[in-house]
Amino acid sequence: MERIKQGLTRANLQYIPGGMVSHISGSASRSLKDIISKLDYAAIDQEFERAIKNVETSPREAASAASNILESVCKTYIDAEGLIIPAKQDLQPVWKVVRDDLGLDPGILEDQDLQKILSGVASVVNGIGALRTHASSAHGAGTKSYKLKPRHARLAVHAAHTLVTFILESWQEKREARKASP
Repeated sequence: MERIKQGLTRANLQYIPGGMVSHISGSASRSLKDIISKLDYAAIDQEFERAIKNVETSPREAASAASNILESVCKTYIDAEGLIIPAKQDLQPVWKVVRDDLGLDPGILEDQDLQKILSGVASVVNGIGALRTHASSAHGAGTKSYKLKPRHARLAVHAAHTLVTFILESWQEKREARKASP
C-alpha cells in the first residue's frame, strides 16, 4: 500500500480513504504533503486530507478544513513549544502566539518587502478565519448564504497550505538553530 501511495504522489495524485484517488493540485499542497508525511501530527494530516478531498465536491467543507489546518498547526506548535494557549482558541489568537514566537510579526522586521508579505499573511489568516465563520460548513447558514465555489475553496485551501508549510519550515529552522547553539 505504501508503494502505491508513493507512486501516486510521484504522479501528483493521492489516495483518499474510501477508495478515491485525487489530484494534488498546486505546489503548496504537494510541498505540505511531503512535510506532513515526515511528521507525526495527526490533526494536521486529517485537515489536509479533508481539504483536498472536498475542494471540488464540498467547497464549504474544504473552506472549513482550510481554517482548521491553520488552527491545528498553531495549536500543535503552541503545545510542543510549551507556550501559553490563549483563552480564546480560534484562529486569530492562536496565530498571534505562533507569529510572535517565530518572529513573524511584520513590525519587528527591517526588510520592507518581508514586512509587506507578512502583513498580507495576517490578512490571509483573517480572511480564511472569516470565510470559515461565514461560508463554511463549520457554522449554520442564515438567510444570506455564500455561493462558495470550488475555486473559492481552492484559494482558501492553497493559501492555508502555503502558510502551514511556511510555519512548519520556520519551526524546523528554529529547532535546528536551538540545536546548533551551545
